Amino acid sequence: MSSSPEQSAKLPFVVWLLTLGTFLMGTTEFIVAGILPEMAADLGVGVSRGGLLITFFAVGMIVGAPAMAIATLRLPQRSTLVLALAVFALGHVIAALVSSFALVLVARVITAFATGTFWAVAGAVALAAVAPNARARASGMIISGIGLATVIGVPIGSLVGNHIGWRGAFWALAALAGVVALVIGRFIPAASHTDGVPSVRSQFAALRSGRFWLTWVAGVLLLGGVMAVYSYVAPLLTDRAGVPTGAVSLILVGYGIGALIGTNIGGRLGDRAPLAALAGAALIAFLVLALLQTPLSTDPVATVVLLILMGLAGQSVPPVASTLAVRFAGNAPTLAYALSASAFNVGIAGGSLTAGVALDSSPGLTGPALVGMLMVALALVPLAALGALRATRTDVPALPASEPSRARGTEEPSRTAEEARA
Repeated sequence: MSSSPEQSAKLPFVVWLLTLGTFLMGTTEFIVAGILPEMAADLGVGVSRGGLLITFFAVGMIVGAPAMAIATLRLPQRSTLVLALAVFALGHVIAALVSSFALVLVARVITAFATGTFWAVAGAVALAAVAPNARARASGMIISGIGLATVIGVPIGSLVGNHIGWRGAFWALAALAGVVALVIGRFIPAASHTDGVPSVRSQFAALRSGRFWLTWVAGVLLLGGVMAVYSYVAPLLTDRAGVPTGAVSLILVGYGIGALIGTNIGGRLGDRAPLAALAGAALIAFLVLALLQTPLSTDPVATVVLLILMGLAGQSVPPVASTLAVRFAGNAPTLAYALSASAFNVGIAGGSLTAGVALDSSPGLTGPALVGMLMVALALVPLAALGALRATRTDVPALPASEPSRARGTEEPSRTAEEARA
């Protein structure tokens, strides 16, 4: 694929269209953080136990993204994306109809499987649709759907949830999934296996790179550290900073603005200096999380500023880490992107679960920030290892153009010998 300046400057329509889908996925993943107290009360559980709705969704993404990337390997891209949106809608309908906390957890896992499927295929399609030197930008655009979700989707969903109940918000998400499925079914072309059906063995064989797994661990720790706080942002704002419950959804817009800025920065720096971008995000996140444990977090204005910076640092990580993971995995782009999504959700699950325990222990409301700070500090270890290996000092391989989201069973000619050995 050519990497002309013209190609690099303008992202194709398919990337923008898939961003619409990730906007919906991001809304459903994070909306619970804004309406957690209301959901927990309605389902008859405490807030810390209600946090399992976030944790279980993350676990579903951890398992579902790579599993469904393999299970749907031979399906056309369009069919896979539309099917994922249909299952996504079904999960929300189930959650909106039942009153059992356990059944809502099951519905969240079903929805997470669908989200993971969509994420994996959409990401691989987007990266293959652009020139090699614009992959982080394309990944950043796809992930900006999540940033838009935190700016628009989550606050609106929280507002709806606070006024007509969380079930109304879930019905709305199910209906929107149907609309998005129709749009994607109309405009995304079905992939053809003109160069042969990709083999499962070739997918796993491509994941022998140590650099891939170092990137994976860094993604787990960095995003997990930020999401440890975000998962319990409602009690932090209301009980510690004294923010009225009705204002929480509006304050989440601040986090979303920071996330959008961070995604854009990550998408642009990730193509030029990926390790520097990840290290910078880690340092900013560490500082913010440390300050959230000080008296500054009792001041509403200071807390909002810190949340904006936290969103900036946290959401600059996914576009860079996902692009590096696909680069290091070579001829398994769909599985690599799926495992990247799993990495972020391993961090979200681990961070939110540990933060829930910390919330009920002696640190109290500052416990999640302490958990997050420790996770971010640990992320510097794999980043330092990647730097020592000079991991990004190799040529960027080209993804197959004729079948963007499906890996080949053979090595790509443009991969360097060094990348093949890693």
